[in-house]
Amino acid sequence: MSLSTSRRLALLTGASLALLAGCGSSSDPAGGKGAPARVAVVASTNVYGDMVQRIGGDRVDVTSLISDPDQDPHSYEADPQNQLALSKAKVVVENGGGYDDFVDRMLKAGHNDSAQVINAVEVSGRTAPKGGELNEHVWYDFPTVAKVADRISAALAKADPGDAAAFEKNTAAFKAKLTPLEAEEARIKKAHGGEGVAITEPVPLYMIEASGLVNRTPAQFSEAIEEGDDVSPRILQESLALFNGKKVKALVYNEQTSGPQTEKAEAAAKAAGIPVVPVTETLPKGKDYLGWMTANVDALAGALAK
Repeated sequence: MSLSTSRRLALLTGASLALLAGCGSSSDPAGGKGAPARVAVVASTNVYGDMVQRIGGDRVDVTSLISDPDQDPHSYEADPQNQLALSKAKVVVENGGGYDDFVDRMLKAGHNDSAQVINAVEVSGRTAPKGGELNEHVWYDFPTVAKVADRISAALAKADPGDAAAFEKNTAAFKAKLTPLEAEEARIKKAHGGEGVAITEPVPLYMIEASGLVNRTPAQFSEAIEEGDDVSPRILQESLALFNGKKVKALVYNEQTSGPQTEKAEAAAKAAGIPVVPVTETLPKGKDYLGWMTANVDALAGALAK
């Protein structure tokens, strides 16, 4: 992900502190006289922001920093409004794993030491494989999402003990809706376990692995695309040969980081009659997390069945 320099962060911090100084006490965000204020939560992306909203309901005030479905999250540039939101947050949900390091740096720069910080990668327990790199896209890993939901519930209960029972109830309902997603992955595994697929980036790999599928894409291809680097001609040809040789059953394509080389992969897959399954890193407009993931798993199952 593109990160701001230390100098930029310092300028952002100064601007935000000035903005804070100019603000009087805000009106009660809960809306009623004497009603407790909503818990201020900042999520690094709208994926985690939606999870918080499902669990917190009307007792939370959620700010999602990365929310544009047309923007590559890896090129996101933080701004003074982000700094301001983080300086006021009681709970912060970040992905971690190098995906959104600007959140930690802004929290430190804004001297918000009291915020409860939930790092999804740390919660997941996932680590880099020996000799490889960590796949930080843990929101495609449903067991991890269940663990993160529990941590969100606990953090909200600590910030607002009076509504702890509601948070717990909402979390149970949210987690119950993850069960059909895992069941669908198990059905895919039973029907298609061991079959090969291609990817443009590691974004959907946890879903692919849980479905018993094998990623046959050269690691150099997907890693270069994720980092915004050029793919060597040799690796590009190896990747395109997956489609020409019918070595994969589907291409799972990250729509948010398309470029000339990924477009060649998409064109080669379509020319070979291989289904393309589009995925994204942040929530599409009008979707919540559960609906979005249901559509992703269903699309993968449908592509493999062709």
